Amino acid sequence: MPGTGPRPAALAGGSPLNRMTRRIAAPLVRLIFRPVIEGRERIPATGPVVFAANHLSFVDSIAIPLAAPRPVYFLAKAEYFEGHGLKGRLTRWFFTATGAIPVRRGMHRDAQAALDTALEVLRAGAGFGIYPEGTRSLDGRLYRGRTGVAWLALTTRAPVVPVGLVGTERIQPVGARLPRRSPVRVRFGEPLRFGPEYGDAGSAAARRRVTDEIMQAIGELSGQERAPGYNRPPQPE
Repeated sequence: MPGTGPRPAALAGGSPLNRMTRRIAAPLVRLIFRPVIEGRERIPATGPVVFAANHLSFVDSIAIPLAAPRPVYFLAKAEYFEGHGLKGRLTRWFFTATGAIPVRRGMHRDAQAALDTALEVLRAGAGFGIYPEGTRSLDGRLYRGRTGVAWLALTTRAPVVPVGLVGTERIQPVGARLPRRSPVRVRFGEPLRFGPEYGDAGSAAARRRVTDEIMQAIGELSGQERAPGYNRPPQPE
């Protein structure tokens, strides 16, 4: 969707709308929800960074950018940017303000296009957020990570900051229209660096090894029970 997402030149420091949103919304959210944020000092101040997190709720993509000391971009369904009328304009404004970048989802080529968009963000020296599980966990367990996160790390050699989210599923449970006040913890771990000794992004074995190390770090931060396989999106009834 050309023209909708932020321009590469504006990515690292955030667009004017994104910066304004962070200045206003971050203190307000902290005042209302009083999240416990740990490890902000571990996040590199400049340069490309991959934020790899567990995924429990829709609000995760809001909690991480507002908790981090620098802009973090997430991919969002293109449909969020295509609505009409007042609701459509408000939705588009909200996702643009929080640093979301629209992508199509579904086919294999869409998945590669999403990774290419993430690559553009990182090569612009910005922070990019990704959920290696692929979709939110509905049972609270941490599922096996998909290797797109490793492809990004090995292609760019950007450090990966593991993120453990605790309690976000209680703020807006599946089906709830409005957020609720509930204790939340956002934990940023030590940056993980995957140099040439890990191999390159073209190696399936290297991608698997890196992904497993990232998921191990996320699990230690989130304290979740580990699930043996991959998470699957809910099937329509």
